[in-house]
Amino acid sequence: MTPKIIVTRRWPEQVETILQQHYDCEFNTADTPLSSAQLSDALTRADAVLSTVTDKFDADVLNVDNHQTKIIANFGVGFSHIDINAAKAKKITVTNTPDVLSDCTADLAMTLLLMAARRAGEGERELRAGDWSGWRPTHMMGSKVTGKKLGIIGYGRIGRAMAHKAHHGFSMDIVVHNRSAVPAAALATVNATQLPTIEAVLAESDFVSLHCPGGDENKHLISQKRLSNMKPGSFLINTARGEVVDENALINALENGPIAGAGLDVFDNEPNIDKRFSGLPNAVLLPHLGSATTETRNDMGLRVISNLNEFFAGKKPADSVT
Repeated sequence: MTPKIIVTRRWPEQVETILQQHYDCEFNTADTPLSSAQLSDALTRADAVLSTVTDKFDADVLNVDNHQTKIIANFGVGFSHIDINAAKAKKITVTNTPDVLSDCTADLAMTLLLMAARRAGEGERELRAGDWSGWRPTHMMGSKVTGKKLGIIGYGRIGRAMAHKAHHGFSMDIVVHNRSAVPAAALATVNATQLPTIEAVLAESDFVSLHCPGGDENKHLISQKRLSNMKPGSFLINTARGEVVDENALINALENGPIAGAGLDVFDNEPNIDKRFSGLPNAVLLPHLGSATTETRNDMGLRVISNLNEFFAGKKPADSVT
């Protein structure tokens, strides 16, 4: 029989068309996040659930009787919204979509870095409001990017893509922190140095870009104490996961120093963003656009389909995380 799949959000048209050619599909045409009860119900009715970051598969959601789902195929590289241990207990395979979104997410991190440093958000708001009085020597001066030092926390695929763009495009010096030792060859491509602690990276970087996993292990990895260790006038960029940063501490640091600004694409309780961010001119805020290009979102969907095809062919999917 053709496997039954439930797709929790609308996906690119090209991807949905291919899915319909091979599977018995049920789409969430409302394109709003499913409730916990709806997610649990999906597990009882479908052979596969195709999830996104907006779907919180915690232990309670996964702990359903007579579940039919054998695989949760996630549209995205991060999977901290899925309780992997609970999925394993239910013998549910979980897959993600690495590689295909690395460049676009790194592109967006670089966008945020440049916007924050050059006060681009402030400048556009001033212009749109009709408040620009014309060029003057001291108007809206920001920070130079070329030749500065970039610290990267989490040196996986996206972190390495960011380092490549920053070093080869902007002549930035690169220092990194990673949980495991980075191969010398991977550091050599951008003349990077691996430092032993996060504190060391924060203390000497003009810009810090986060590319580490989310989840409980890294919750509030960037704490008030660590923010206080950043260089005066430095910038924090987050395209990883919102929970990696203590937002209360970050707001305080943006209001009172030591940092000069931040560029954020992810938030701790998105889409319910702390309203204080909106009042901070030195915060550049984007609505989780890291992988939001036509090419990348199509490639992510095709990667999910590849994982599904392998699974239902009796093989272990290439992107299995369980």
